Amino acid sequence: MTEGLATPEGLPSAELNRLYELWSDGGAGVLLSGNIQVDADHLERPGNVIIDRLPNNEMQAALTSWAQAGTRNGNHFWAQISHAGRQTQTNVNKQPKAPSAVTVGLPGGQFGQPVAMTEAEIIDITGRFGTCAKACQEAGFTGVQVHAAHGYLISQFLSPRTNLRTDDYGGTLENRARILLEVVSSIRQAVGSSFPIAVKLNSADFQKGGFDFADSMRVAKWLEDASVDVIEISGGTYEQPRLLGVEGIEEVAEQDVKASTVAREAYFLDFALAMQQEVSIPLMVTGGFRQKQAMEAALENGADIIGLGRPMCVMTDAPSRLFSGLAELPRYESELTFFPTWLSFLSHFKTFRTLSTFGVQYWYYAQLELLGQSGTPQPEMSTMSASKRVMAQQKNWLAQRPPR
Repeated sequence: MTEGLATPEGLPSAELNRLYELWSDGGAGVLLSGNIQVDADHLERPGNVIIDRLPNNEMQAALTSWAQAGTRNGNHFWAQISHAGRQTQTNVNKQPKAPSAVTVGLPGGQFGQPVAMTEAEIIDITGRFGTCAKACQEAGFTGVQVHAAHGYLISQFLSPRTNLRTDDYGGTLENRARILLEVVSSIRQAVGSSFPIAVKLNSADFQKGGFDFADSMRVAKWLEDASVDVIEISGGTYEQPRLLGVEGIEEVAEQDVKASTVAREAYFLDFALAMQQEVSIPLMVTGGFRQKQAMEAALENGADIIGLGRPMCVMTDAPSRLFSGLAELPRYESELTFFPTWLSFLSHFKTFRTLSTFGVQYWYYAQLELLGQSGTPQPEMSTMSASKRVMAQQKNWLAQRPPR
């Protein structure tokens, strides 16, 4: 759901307001923003909203307008706060900061050689999360979510594959989770006891020697003790993009809906089933849902909240339609593959598979841009055309970005 619609200065824009007005009107109980970055040098993509210091009047006014747009139908609107770490593209930062100097293992040179953070830099970043959360609260957001999944900075600290540190922020799981718990503490001190704090947490990285489900279970218990209100269960990183539904997961226990259907649609439900036995904190499950019966089965078998992403990039009122009786949300042909049928064999090669994965993401980015600009998506757009559009948009954004 990363939008890429901020101004080159990192301010929420009129396009973001239009997009979230559509989503607010669409019947969701809670909207989650795309990545709001706490460091302008570490963006998940060009076009992120950036709150890396106490906001000036212009930023606070823009945030307030955005929060009003995203809550106009009476729903919650939570700000997702993040830092990309080593998953910062080279067109933003050629030497991003990370827990350790471990490069993203993808071809193409899209990500540079990271530099290990100092303890002083870590402490500074935890404070920025609190500053960002407070600014969002004052602007009218009704909660925040810490992005600790998908291989971004906090996820990098949690994983022994990317955290090779030997100080208080590396080694044991307790040390690797230290930055996450300090971030939560910083936010809680900033926003008070009654403001909702959620955490997006990987169930696993799905990589040998990485953050696994046993680790995730222990961290979830610590988060519950730290007063976190909701955990969203996800998984994967850029190197292993399980978050995008790549490679599926094992089937879950039998229920009214066929297990194969639920496994195909609810990528991380099996982890929610197991985690529910250990923590009482509400759990949100996101990833792959299309059929209403699969969503209902998930709610009966471990999930407290259902998250929808991709369908709402085109059908902005998907929740209302489900409540009105729609049995299944649509899939769109153009979103399924980057390559034409006659070139589909290329997806067997790692470089082209990476291109295909991110190309499909660009199809969604293009739909969000169109919704923000005109309120109307173009689901007939090809993935190749969408990719060209997004790359041009990002190039233009970077060209207009103020010098740093």
